[in-house]
This record gives sequence, structure tokens and C-alpha cells, in this order.
Amino acid sequence: MKVYESIFITILVMISYNVTIAQEHVLGQWKTIDDSTGEAKSIVEIYKVGDKLYGKIKRILKESDRKKACIACEGKNYNKPIEGMVIIKKLRKNEDEYEGGTILDPENGKVYKCKIWVDLSNPNILNVRGYIAFFYRTQQWIKV
Repeated sequence: MKVYESIFITILVMISYNVTIAQEHVLGQWKTIDDSTGEAKSIVEIYKVGDKLYGKIKRILKESDRKKACIACEGKNYNKPIEGMVIIKKLRKNEDEYEGGTILDPENGKVYKCKIWVDLSNPNILNVRGYIAFFYRTQQWIKV
């Protein structure tokens, strides 16, 4: 009986360790890639506040775009600098994904529902999906 208890406890520890590693792997800095041009655009930092994830544009890579403001944004983001702006808000953990929050596209000022997850085949790729109803677009960001 002790052997079975030991095996069971070992399996539980391994599962919780893998879940913790997956959660932590989403955190950090990611290079955004424009899915239409393949061009690297910015560095976004994913961070945790309480039990929710947020993402802020840490750096715009094209120097001439660094001072741009979000003129298409509404509310408190209107005409604010894009560099430093929080674009991902209130994502909650749901198994291997984070969802239930939003992502802002500062190029058009639109806010979309959002889901992110680490790619199963490559942990250095973060899949970022913005969607409205059943229409969606997924980008792949690269770990910095």
C-alpha cells in the first residue's frame, strides 16, 4: 500500500510542477511579429497581477515609431504613447491557456477578446488570439 501512495504522490507532484512551469513560461518578454509582413514590431512584457495576466508594450522596435500615440484609441488611451501602453488585460488561467480578458490593437484602437497559450511544439512561441464572436486572428510571438 505504501508503494502505491508513494507513486500517487510522485505523480501529483510532477503534474503540479509541470502546470507551474507552463504558467511561468507565459510570463516575461515576447517579440511581437506582424503576421502579414513577418516583421518584428515590439517587445511586450506579460506579467501577473493577483491571479490575472496583463501585457504592456515595453519597446517599439522601429525607432521612428517610438513616439507614436494611439490616435485611434478611445477613453483613457486616446492620444497616449503606444510604447508603455497596457494592451493585454485580465486574462485568467483555464487549463493550459489564459483567456477571458482583452487585447488592444493600437494600430486601429479596437479591443478584442483574447486568449494566449504557449505552443506545444515550441515553448518559445506564444500564440496570441484576438477574436470577435467566431472570427479570430492568431499571431505567434517569440520569447525574448
